[in-house]
Order: sequence, then structure tokens, then C-alpha cells
Amino acid sequence: MSADLDCLSDPAHADFLTSGVSISVASCGADHLPNLTRGIGCDVSGDGPDVRVFVIAEQSRALLDDLRANRNVAVVFCQPGSHRSLQLKGHDASIESLVAGDARIIERYRGAFTDALAALGFGGAFVQALLGSSTGEVVAIRFTPAAAFWQTPGAGARRSPEDAR
Repeated sequence: MSADLDCLSDPAHADFLTSGVSISVASCGADHLPNLTRGIGCDVSGDGPDVRVFVIAEQSRALLDDLRANRNVAVVFCQPGSHRSLQLKGHDASIESLVAGDARIIERYRGAFTDALAALGFGGAFVQALLGSSTGEVVAIRFTPAAAFWQTPGAGARRSPEDAR
């Protein structure tokens, strides 16, 4: 279900994006084949509507090449326990170096994601393997969401969390 982009200005939605959700970042090359990598954090605290997701550069080479070529990105934020998901798409993605405070955002995300998976019975070693090493270059992908889609599965699927009220 498509969601109004105004939903992104809601603090509850910003909290969802920066909580212990699984983050999948996708692109598509000129050959129309997709590339996917795992995000290791998200920041929506800047001025304006931009979203920044963090990825390990070495694990994301093909995706980063796609973004340099066409700037199109899709990011899915999925809550592990419920599969409540929000997909954001953008057409202006840029790759940036980390700035002051980003390492703290990434560590906070790792802790929240570890806690979310621990509640489902997965240990810290599993999460560490899933998120990859904390060594190596990490970059930020900045984009302005052009489309948003709530993708909560099941009969209760809805356009946005407010629809359930």
C-alpha cells in the first residue's frame, strides 16, 4: 500500500526507521539486475526530508556502482517480530563519507537490532555475522524519499499505522 510521504515527518515513523529494524538497501544496474546489501543503521535527524542509510562499502561495491550510475535506490525497513515494513524509494541517491556522530548512530542501531533478534531467540554472534564486521569503510547513502509503501503482511495490512485506529 502506498503511504503519504508526509508520514515521514511523523516522529513515530522516524523512530521506526531508526529502531531495531532489518534494513535492506537495493539498486538496479544498467543490465536491469538488482543488487542488494544490508544496511547497518539509519539517520533521519537532519534538516529536511532526507534519509541516510549506512552500508559497509566493501560488501556493497556493486550497489554503490549502480547508485553512482543512476542514483535510484530502494530501502526496506522491516520489524523482525511482525514483518511490519516500510519501503522508501528515491531517485537522487548520493554516497557520502561519515560525519561526526554517525558511528554513535550505527552502534545504537546494532544494539537495537541485536535486542530485536534476541527477543526471537537469536544470539549476539548471529547478529554480528549478519551485520558484518565493524571494521572497514562505512559510507552513508543519502536520498530524498520519492515514494513510500507500508508492506505489513496479512489481512490487517494497511496504508499506514494510523489506519488501524
